[in-house]
Amino acid sequence: MAVFKAVDTAIKFAANEARIREFWKANGIFEKSLRAREDVKDSKHWVFYEGPPTANGRPHPGHVLTRVVKDLFPRYKTMCGYYVPRKAGWDTHGLPVEIEVEKELKLDGKAEVLKYGVEPFVRKCMDSVFKYTTDWEQNSEKIGFWIDLKDAYVTYHKEYVESVWWSLKELHAQNLLYRGHKILPWCPHCQTGLSSHEVGQGYQEVEDPSCFITFRTEDWATSKTNFLAWTTTPWTLPSNAGLAVKADTEYSHVKLGDETIIMASALVKQVMGKLPFVVTTTEMGSALVGRKYEPLFDWATDSVANSASTVWRVTSADFVTLDAGSGIVHIAPAYGADDYALGQKEGLPVIQLVGADGKFVAGCGAFTGRFCKEADKDIIRDLKERGLLFKRENYKHDYPFCWRCKNPLIYFARGGWFIRTTREIKNVIANNQTVDWHPEHIKDGRFGSFLESNIDWAVSRERYWGTPLPIWTCECGNEEAIGSFNELKSKPNAKGLDAFDKAKQKDPTLNDHLRVHKPWIDDATFDCSKCGKGMQRVNEVIDCWYDSGAMPFAQWGYPHAPGSKELFNQNWPADFISEAIDQTRGWFYSLITESTLLRESFAKTSGITRDYPVPYKTCLVLGHVCDEKGIKLSKSNKDHQTPKYDPNAILDDEGADALRWFFYSSTNPWTNSRFSRPAVREAQKEFLLKLRNVFSFFTIYANIDGFDPKFIEELDLITRTQLDRWIISELHQTIRIVRAKLDGYDIYSAATALNSFVDSLSNWHVRRSRERFWASWQHEDKNTDRDIEKWSAYWTLYECLIAVAQLAAPFTPFMAEEIWQTLGREPHLNGDLAEFVPESVHLCNYPEADEALIDLALAEEFKLVREAASLGRAARSNSKLKTRQPLAKVVAIL
Repeated sequence: MAVFKAVDTAIKFAANEARIREFWKANGIFEKSLRAREDVKDSKHWVFYEGPPTANGRPHPGHVLTRVVKDLFPRYKTMCGYYVPRKAGWDTHGLPVEIEVEKELKLDGKAEVLKYGVEPFVRKCMDSVFKYTTDWEQNSEKIGFWIDLKDAYVTYHKEYVESVWWSLKELHAQNLLYRGHKILPWCPHCQTGLSSHEVGQGYQEVEDPSCFITFRTEDWATSKTNFLAWTTTPWTLPSNAGLAVKADTEYSHVKLGDETIIMASALVKQVMGKLPFVVTTTEMGSALVGRKYEPLFDWATDSVANSASTVWRVTSADFVTLDAGSGIVHIAPAYGADDYALGQKEGLPVIQLVGADGKFVAGCGAFTGRFCKEADKDIIRDLKERGLLFKRENYKHDYPFCWRCKNPLIYFARGGWFIRTTREIKNVIANNQTVDWHPEHIKDGRFGSFLESNIDWAVSRERYWGTPLPIWTCECGNEEAIGSFNELKSKPNAKGLDAFDKAKQKDPTLNDHLRVHKPWIDDATFDCSKCGKGMQRVNEVIDCWYDSGAMPFAQWGYPHAPGSKELFNQNWPADFISEAIDQTRGWFYSLITESTLLRESFAKTSGITRDYPVPYKTCLVLGHVCDEKGIKLSKSNKDHQTPKYDPNAILDDEGADALRWFFYSSTNPWTNSRFSRPAVREAQKEFLLKLRNVFSFFTIYANIDGFDPKFIEELDLITRTQLDRWIISELHQTIRIVRAKLDGYDIYSAATALNSFVDSLSNWHVRRSRERFWASWQHEDKNTDRDIEKWSAYWTLYECLIAVAQLAAPFTPFMAEEIWQTLGREPHLNGDLAEFVPESVHLCNYPEADEALIDLALAEEFKLVREAASLGRAARSNSKLKTRQPLAKVVAIL
C-alpha cells in the first residue's frame, strides 16, 4: 500500500496553490498560526506595521513585491516562536482619491468640483476608495499574503480621524502647529499646496526656456543703461518687484552698440561670447543697491502705488551666485521662497499676477486667462519685440510635478497651516540613527540628506476629501484645537453638530463615519472662550501623508477608544516595516517625524515607558519593479494591466510561488528588478521545478519500496553513507545560513543559500543515489548492509525534503505546504504521533541547525569532487565529447 499521496506528474503549480488556499481557509490556518503563539505563556511579541495602500486602483507588480516581502518576515518570525499580529490598513484620504473621482465625473479642477457640490463629491470619494477592494483581497489571497483584512484600520473612519485630531491638538498645544504665509509648492490643477516630501516624489527632467532680459534703468532715456538679469521662469517676469545683486562682487558696465549693460564682471565673457563689447567701468554690487529701473510690464502699476518707493529697485542678497546667468537675479516675491524672504526684508510688494489656478489674472492684456507655463514662449516673444530680450536659450533641469495629477507645480505665496518640524528636526535626525536601515546607506544618504534639508511641513490642503483640520478660530484672533467629536459637543453653545444627522434623515445610506468630514463638520460652531462670539472651523483638510504617519496610534483609535492605550503600548514600536524607496519622502518620513514630535504626548497620555523614540526598529527599503528595459512599472501608466506584466495573469499561469521566488532570488530587494514572465519562469525552473522533481522522485520510489516514516527508526548518522552524511551536513549549514541571513533581513542571500542546497540535493545526492533507490532488497527482513544503505538513502532524502519544506515555508508557502502535507502530515494521521504533527507547515517551528551534524572537512572534500566534475564537463565540452561517452582515464589537477 502506498504510504504517500502520488505527486501529479503534470506540472500545475497554480491549480495546486488554489487547493492549498482552500485548505488554509477551510481550516483557519492563518488564525491558528496567530493563536498558537499568542496562547503560549511569555510568548515573544514581534510587531509589524502595514503601510496602508489606497484601494482605488488595481495592484501592480510593485505592490506584489512589497507584499511578498512584508509576508516573508512575519511568517518566518512566527515559525521562530514569535506572536506576530498582522493588522491590515487602508489609506483612503487625499488627492489620490479626489483625482480619480474627478476623472470618473469628468471634472477638471477645483472650480468644477465646487460647481458639482462638495457633499456629493465627498460621498463619491468615500464610495471610490474601495472600488478595487476585491482585486486587492484576491491578490493578497493569491500571493499568500497573510494579513488581517477583517480588522483593518481605515483612515476615514471616525475613530481614526479623532485620533489624528488628538495628535494635531497636542502639536498645537506645543506651538508646533501654526498658521503662516509662505511660498508653497502649489499644484494649479488641484489648487492646493504640497509638502516638501510630496514634491520630492514628482520630479521630471524637462527642457524650459531661459532668457537674459534687460531691465532699463530709471534714466534709460538719456543713459541707455540696463541691468541684465537671467531667469528660467519667464512667466514670473510680469510679477517682478526687484533685482538682486551680490554686494561684495564686482560688476561691469559693458558697452554694446549704443547701450550699456550692467552685469557681474566674472560672467561678461561667458554671456557676451563673440559680440563686440567694451567694458567701460566697474563698481561693486553694493554701489548698485537702491537704484531704480522701469518695470517690464505695466499690469501691476496701480496695485503697487503704495509701494512706489520700494518697488522696482536693486537690492542685495547672499543667494546670488556666479555659476550661471548674469550675476543679477530677477525677484518675484510671490513665486519663490528666496524671493519672498528677500521681499519681506526689503519691503518689496508681493505682485501676484498669476492666480491659484495657474492662469494670469484679469488686467494682464492678451495673457489674461492663459496658463502660466504655456505662456513662456509668448512672454519672451513680447519682450523681444520691445527690445528687452538680450538672449534666449533652452535649459534642461529637474522640475517638480504633482505626484498625482502629473501637472507642473509652481511656487506660490499662500497662507496655510504648518507643522514646525524645523524646531524638532535635530531629534528626528538623532532618532534616525537608531534605525536599522537596509540598505544601510539610506540612513545617512537618501533619507538622512532629506532630513538635513528639512523645512516646516505644509500640512493643510485646500481640498475636500481628507481629515478636517481640527482648528476653530474667532474674529478676535482666538484659535482652539479640538481633539475629538465629544470634545466638540462639550463646547459652550455648540451648534451645527446635527448637520450630519439631518442629512442622514434624508438619506439613511449615509455612512456614519462621514460625521467628522466636510462639509458637515464645517457647520459646527461654539462660543469663543475669550470674546463669546461664534468660532468657525478653518476650511482646510490635512495632508494625507499625515494620516498614514499616524497609523501606529490611530489604528487603535488612540487615546479615545476603549483599550487603545494598552494596544498602543503592546504594539510600539514596530520591529519591522518595508515599502518602496519612494517612501523615504513619504511614509518613512511621516512616521518618524510625527512620533518624534508626539513623544511627550505619548508618555503623558499612555504612560509608555519603553525608551524607544522612533516607531520602527528596522526598515527594509525596496527598489522599483521595472520592465526588461529598466523602465519602472507603475499604477499611473497602466502598463501592469497588459498580459505581459499583469500580476494576476502570472499568478493564474505560473503561480504565486514562482512570482514570490523571482522577487526573493533575482537580486537584492533594494535593487531595481527587471521583471518579465520569462524571468519568472526561469526562477521557477531553477528552484521550484527542481524541488518538485526531487519531491516527485521520492514519493514514487518510497511508495514502491514501502518506506514509511512512522515505522522506520531514524538511522544514526554513523551508519549512513558518506554521501548521506555530506548532504545532511550541507542541510544544517544551509539552515544556519538561512536563519542568520533572515535575522539580518538579507533575503537574497537566504534565498541563494536555499537554492544552492536544493541544487546540491537534486544534482548530487539524488543523482548519485539513484542506484541505491533502484536496488532490490537483499534480505527478507531488509537488514543487510545493502538494505541499510537503501534505507539510509530514503531516510536522508525524507529528512532533507521535510527540512526544505520548513525552510522554504516563508518564501514559497504553497509548495512548502504541499510537501509537508504529503510527507510530513498525512503519513502520520493514523499513527500514534498524529496529535503531535502540526496541521500545516506554517504551524511548525523553523528548523534549527545541529552544529554536531556539520562536517566541514567532508564538505571541503565534496567541494573538490564537485569542482573536478565541473572541470571535467568543461573539458568534455571543449573537446566536443558527449557526456555519456566513457573515458579511459581522467587526470584532475586541483
